[in-house]
Amino acid sequence: MTLEEVAKRTAGSVEVDVHGAEVSCAYAGDLLSDVMGHAGEDSVLITVQNHLNTIAVCTLAGIRVIVICHGRPVPPDMAEAAKREGVAIVVTPLSQYAAALALSDLPPCER
Repeated sequence: MTLEEVAKRTAGSVEVDVHGAEVSCAYAGDLLSDVMGHAGEDSVLITVQNHLNTIAVCTLAGIRVIVICHGRPVPPDMAEAAKREGVAIVVTPLSQYAAALALSDLPPCER
């Protein structure tokens, strides 16, 4: 699924665009150690964690897109790190549950 499709399905806005970003599975979670252990390569992370550490975890886990829920703003340092590391960010007004349902065509990540 393309970045544009993720944004459309979640009624979100692309805050950090990474040209050609595509995902093949989805993971929802806020405990970043859990995300590192379970989210897959080329995945989308559905979360409320809007801080710099989220980018570090995504880089280590190979996550390509973050969907930040409840309309939480993207801090400047997070946006800069995401651009540098090639991680796209979508902000949606939806809850995590609603965002996960909107992306339910994607399989869950399995490690």
